[in-house]
Amino acid sequence: MGTLQETAGDSEKVYLRKKITLTRAIALTIGTIIGSGIFISPKGVLKNSGNVGLSLIIWVACGILSMCGALSYADLGTSIKKSGGQYIYLLETLGPIPAFLRLWAEFVMIRPANIAVVCLAFGRYLIEPLFAPCHAPGMVVKLISAIGIAFIIALNCWSVSWSANLQTAFTVLKLVAIGLIIVPGMMELAAGRTENFLDAFDTSSLALDKIPLAFYSGMFAFGGWFYITFVTEELVNPERNIPITVIVSLVVVTVCYLLTNVAYYTVLSASEVLTSEAVAMSFADRTLNQASWLISILVAMSCFGALNGGIFAASRMLFAASREGQWPPLFSMIHIRKHTPLPALILMMPLVFLMIGIGDLYGLLNFYSFSRWLFMGLVTLGLIIHRLKHPDLPRPFKVPLIIPIVFTTMCLFIVSMSLYSDPVNTGIGCLITLSGLPVYFLTIQKQRVPQRWRDVFNFLTMKLQVLLEVVPQEVKTY
Repeated sequence: MGTLQETAGDSEKVYLRKKITLTRAIALTIGTIIGSGIFISPKGVLKNSGNVGLSLIIWVACGILSMCGALSYADLGTSIKKSGGQYIYLLETLGPIPAFLRLWAEFVMIRPANIAVVCLAFGRYLIEPLFAPCHAPGMVVKLISAIGIAFIIALNCWSVSWSANLQTAFTVLKLVAIGLIIVPGMMELAAGRTENFLDAFDTSSLALDKIPLAFYSGMFAFGGWFYITFVTEELVNPERNIPITVIVSLVVVTVCYLLTNVAYYTVLSASEVLTSEAVAMSFADRTLNQASWLISILVAMSCFGALNGGIFAASRMLFAASREGQWPPLFSMIHIRKHTPLPALILMMPLVFLMIGIGDLYGLLNFYSFSRWLFMGLVTLGLIIHRLKHPDLPRPFKVPLIIPIVFTTMCLFIVSMSLYSDPVNTGIGCLITLSGLPVYFLTIQKQRVPQRWRDVFNFLTMKLQVLLEVVPQEVKTY
């Protein structure tokens, strides 16, 4: 089908519908960016930056850097009309091997670890009030986290509209949570409580080699601005709505994050932030007193909304890769009645549960950050190369080349510095990414796999297709 308009004949066909309006797109983006990050990352940013003043500068720098990346992705998203985000852009600009390694890293490391970090924050904030003043048992937190992610995946399997509407509702709730931190903090600041900012740039604990790790924590809190490009084919009027979505979302989030951190530091000293297990809860205990449990519940709901948006978008990368022939064909299939990418959604569950079981929140953050930011830098490098190779390609939204150059340079600099700052976790991330190379050659060059194995694989695919009630998409949507 050459057009994306749904005709009477298409209404019964199986494909992913265009159900993401501008409002839903902004809710998806803001709701995915504001997850657990602003409630847990201030500790990581402050610890690695060394002082309050530099940590606030890093928060603003992370917002500006994220905007550069988001504008670059908007350029790609309006000229390359396929869903799949980073995977598709790498495939179209740098070729199949970088694209597959991005997919491999996403499936075995980035996505499970990212979801586990947010899940664990969700579980802790949800049940922490029940155990106050003590900390909730780790096993209980992990159990609640696993139940939460199972529910989200089930919801996404059931309905695109329901998951999109839920995302909009939770975006409103998380902005309320941010407001309950900003307003009391600004009131305290206006009352003259500025003592925590007197030595804001104290250099006694400054360690320049730790700055990349501070950026990792800050950029983790901004992570999610690229998810809208994962669902391009389901977005209404993507040429207009992708640029508007990323610009509006990042301006709102950057302002909220800066004001939230100022509020934290107005009420809490730097040492209190560093010793707090849950910065937002420590803040709420000081400002909201008996109502502090409300912040805990709202933060948990914020994490829940971020999980929903991340699952919704990431499943489309697996779906797109399968459609391109770089992933088993089952995962490009769609449920015949629900019109959701059911197999791609289910595939993410096992490794997510494993990462939740591991449970080291900050270890997980550094563990996957290397691959995540390496590939984000490679995507914008691909944009530069693509622009030079195809100068006449229609680009509804075209950014100056200096923007992807700045973003690419910063990403590669942070990644290279992290090899020095945290060689163990970074090295493990690098090795896991490169472990995709033998898988790539087995996947692409299927003739090297014995025929009897291929027969068994095809038989299992057919049986699973019947069991899950899924078929390949019947309408071309790009």
